[in-house]
Amino acid sequence: MNQAMESVAKEMEKAIAGKREVIEKILLAVAAEGHILLDDAPGVGKTTLAVALSRAMDLPFCRIQFTPDVLPSDIVGFSMYDKASGRFAYQPGAITRASLVLGDEINRASSKTQSALLEAMEERQITVDGQTHPLPRPFLVIATQNSVGAAGTQPLPFAQVDRFLMRLSIGYPDYQAQMDLLRARQAADPLTQVRQVLNADQLLGMQAEVRAVLAKDSILDYITRLTLASRAHPMVQVGISPRGALYLDRAAKARAWLQGRDYVTCGDVQAVFHDVCAHRVLLNRQAQLAGVLPRQVLDELLSTVETADRRA
Repeated sequence: MNQAMESVAKEMEKAIAGKREVIEKILLAVAAEGHILLDDAPGVGKTTLAVALSRAMDLPFCRIQFTPDVLPSDIVGFSMYDKASGRFAYQPGAITRASLVLGDEINRASSKTQSALLEAMEERQITVDGQTHPLPRPFLVIATQNSVGAAGTQPLPFAQVDRFLMRLSIGYPDYQAQMDLLRARQAADPLTQVRQVLNADQLLGMQAEVRAVLAKDSILDYITRLTLASRAHPMVQVGISPRGALYLDRAAKARAWLQGRDYVTCGDVQAVFHDVCAHRVLLNRQAQLAGVLPRQVLDELLSTVETADRRA
């Protein structure tokens, strides 16, 4: 892994042990300028992971606990009449002050509040009363939702899920990781031991390097054929969107960069394919009744769609 990102990973491991693979995927998404949806059971460390990331990179951090009474104005801000000036003045919302926003239990908010994040996630700006306000750079949203205890929640619309670069699951720790977790918290909170190893300007420079990684036409052709095949698959109702293809390209570039290369290979595309695309595939009713999973369809696509090398 890239040396700077390796340093970040080691700092994050101080707070969340035994989850190296998840941490590496998180850092890949950060390098690719993508947002992350953490979908998992309660208490596995989703919030801890986000806080550790913000501290290791010294990113201004904001945590929003979504509940049914959270309003869109709480997220993006609102205009208030200023009697002294005789004008309406913009009052910033929570996301305008942070580079890393943790949307905790986003599925507990109303659909209207959930949609308040759409423009911010896609365009890195918000619009309130016709006025556009840019967001800090870099800007990253990590949203969490619990699959357990979903009564009274509002499932994220498919269009909003599509705006996340990756949908990840942390999972429960194994025996050794949980023992390490218990030991580490006997005297202090390990989060206090996470130190800054990067800053925002350095991260922006890394993201610029990722954008400059070369993806030849043969790679773009492979990505295109994979996405087209997903839309034509007999078990798929909605396949990978054009946005999904763009994110797949961006994530493959980030993986190549993390591996120390300035060019993308088909192996990079394959390595990120499931994490980037599984939540973008909506199976039809027959497939759902048969118990087919999106990842199984993606496995089939990887095995049947020829790589650039095989087509040459």
